Amino acid sequence: MDWRAVRFDWNRARAFLVTAEEGTFSAAARALAIAQPTVGRQVAALEEELGVALFERVGHALELTPAGLELVDHVRAMGDAATAISRTAAGQSLGIDGTVCITASELIAAHVLPPILARCRREYPGIELEIVASNDARDLKRREADIAVRNFQPKQVDLVAKKIADRHARLYASHDYLARLGHPKTPADLAGADFFGFDRSDRMIQGLVALGLQVTAKNFPIVTDNHLVQWELAKAGVGICIVMDEVGDREPSMQRVLPDFPPLPVPVWLTAHRELKTSRRIRVVFDLLADGLARSADQ
Repeated sequence: MDWRAVRFDWNRARAFLVTAEEGTFSAAARALAIAQPTVGRQVAALEEELGVALFERVGHALELTPAGLELVDHVRAMGDAATAISRTAAGQSLGIDGTVCITASELIAAHVLPPILARCRREYPGIELEIVASNDARDLKRREADIAVRNFQPKQVDLVAKKIADRHARLYASHDYLARLGHPKTPADLAGADFFGFDRSDRMIQGLVALGLQVTAKNFPIVTDNHLVQWELAKAGVGICIVMDEVGDREPSMQRVLPDFPPLPVPVWLTAHRELKTSRRIRVVFDLLADGLARSADQ
């Protein structure tokens, strides 16, 4: 490697990257916890070092120039490498105490993880846990979480993924609501039923139609992206909710809708960044989750 060809300062490159991702110098300054003029000076110095303009101002925001667009992916790779160095160094410690951040869907976080995390606290009281309950997939590469419980196989090559189980989700409703529907026995009996949507797109409609239900947008009068809210609404007799059978079958006020209706597959994957395998703390929590999720799926 020709070290003489490297003619810029990493701190300046980092200021450029964060500004590109945040959109303004002020937002980048908040992210870096430094003064806004400092960010501006670092970016200007990098532009002078490289001999190119990296940003142009559009209104109150900054947009990358063609030269900035060409460089930003390379600098992002440098940022990932710097993060990897920090992770690896932190993972070399023999101590197991510290914080582990776990992200999972709202339903899994609320109904499946608690007994597993209770075991973790009993066996490893020095490990502090952060739980990110979200239906959005958090970016493990950017350390938005250490471990993710997901319902899909990750595609990134630098993530470690382990398939834990194949669960199933079904249609559930309260006894009162099904009585008001006349105790439906066939998919056609659900033509006038109310379901809950996560958004106003037609993805769920298409999925249910593919399974044999003749539903339209009119069957989704309530939309919320919070699965726990959907479940509580269903328990209150407002409509039909799709949840994993291990959650739905435990609720005495609810019952399966059309018990012979085919379940929806819900694969469960446990995912972490490959470099986090060097951390004993992450490894311990990963293994506990794998064991607990597998056991709960077998029950």
